[in-house]
Amino acid sequence: MKKLSERKKKWIERTVENDRSYKVFLYNRFFAFALSVLLQVVGYAVLLLLLVYQSAYALVLQLVVFVLEIVFILYILNTHDRPSLKLNWIIAILVAPVFGVPMYLINGRGRPTRKMGERIARAKAQNDEEARAFFGEKEYGSEEGSLSRYLERYGGYPMYQDGNIEYYESGEKIFPVILEELKKAEKYIFVEYFIIAHGRMWNEILKILVEKAMLGVKVRIVYDDFGCMMTLPPKYDRYLEGLHENIKCMTFNDVVPLFAVRMNNRDHRKLLVIDGKVAFTGGFNLADEYINEKRRFGYWKDSGLKLTGGAVNSFVRMFLWMWNAFRKDGEEVAAYLSPVTAEKREGFAVQPYDDSPLDKLSVGETAYMDIVNRAKKYVYIFTPYLVLDDAMRTALCQAAMRGVDVRIVTPGIPDKKMTYRLTRANYDILLKAGVRIYEYSPGFIHSKSMVTDDECAVVGTINLDYRSLYHHFENAVYFSGCEAVAAVKRDAEETFALSKERTEENFKRGVVGRLVDSLLRVFETLL
Repeated sequence: MKKLSERKKKWIERTVENDRSYKVFLYNRFFAFALSVLLQVVGYAVLLLLLVYQSAYALVLQLVVFVLEIVFILYILNTHDRPSLKLNWIIAILVAPVFGVPMYLINGRGRPTRKMGERIARAKAQNDEEARAFFGEKEYGSEEGSLSRYLERYGGYPMYQDGNIEYYESGEKIFPVILEELKKAEKYIFVEYFIIAHGRMWNEILKILVEKAMLGVKVRIVYDDFGCMMTLPPKYDRYLEGLHENIKCMTFNDVVPLFAVRMNNRDHRKLLVIDGKVAFTGGFNLADEYINEKRRFGYWKDSGLKLTGGAVNSFVRMFLWMWNAFRKDGEEVAAYLSPVTAEKREGFAVQPYDDSPLDKLSVGETAYMDIVNRAKKYVYIFTPYLVLDDAMRTALCQAAMRGVDVRIVTPGIPDKKMTYRLTRANYDILLKAGVRIYEYSPGFIHSKSMVTDDECAVVGTINLDYRSLYHHFENAVYFSGCEAVAAVKRDAEETFALSKERTEENFKRGVVGRLVDSLLRVFETLL
């Protein structure tokens, strides 16, 4: 394998370490965006209030607003959304129609704009066609009626029985493994994360990416523009592409300082693929808090997976349909896929999948619900946010009431105060049903995982909140019949011991607290 000269290595190190341009416009960019949105809100509100209540045609305008209320309420009642979501929007529209109606148009449906949807649909269709041509009409063995069959049909990717999967219970444990595998890259590296931030983690990765690019390795990078608004400067993608011709970068869904439906749909996925041989995913982003190099909310607990074997192809396809949807210089999917040659492991199953706001399905929620509903002995859950709809809340309560040991771990130190308040607002009904809730005492838990009955587990990027389940692009891995399931369970048991259990006795809210939580829940779909 080729090696770089010491001179080139020193150039890479100087370039990465001395990049300070991100500090110049970083905060200016955020505050300019926030100020622009605030001015729009205030201006819109003042204009509408004047029109409705001060105009000579006030009665006519109020009648128009009333008719709009009725029309939108009837429309919402006839949608196939969850009852709790319908109720929230109906209350918002009835209480404040001047704000409720436009906010529903912008945020309520949770679907991408038509243009975004068309581009993604074309890319996915082409992706699937090339994958079928590469693999043929192969039967992967998913049983009818099983979660794997559902994930294959609606999550978009088959179940595999070859290769291996390893679970890591913290960002600092998976980070050196990532660096080691990156150094082995010979053909290509795909990087896609919600957040990339300057610091030790990203700098060490970037040095390897530049070095590999100089050796002929193709490097493709995607990051979410909103996720990186406070961590990267504008046009950072151009900076990365300027480092070497083999590096190409794309910002997903560029932030504009305007109200827009598409601003809701963020790329919350986290995946890294190397040569079609190895893939990584989990809750961690590429920023120092995820490896506890920097501590903002106490100890940051995260988790991740390393996969080998045929399932890596699913991550290749995930990355490339997103890439090809928005890059004119798209990539041929078949050129990056690898034939499945290893023998099947008896009883082992691994199935990556993604979830998109493009369709009317919530694949991530359905996978979680299926696991909870099938549980017989226990269900252990890690989630940073617990903002539940009626269906998920009912499933968790019913599982506990039929004798399943349901345990949920949430943060002890929150990163978002209001979301934390809503998370705790869900405690009462769960505790009364017998669900056991733990708050992670050392700090913030960012892991998104579920394990049940020593049989199967899910680890990925999907939080138990509205944004993850209905607005964002997400990904996860369902797996069973392997040591990784036991590893997730061990991690859960060790985490329980470090956490404070909440009970009906030690968690009580006053009348004012319950009232505040009730009001907040009207807006929980926006948080």
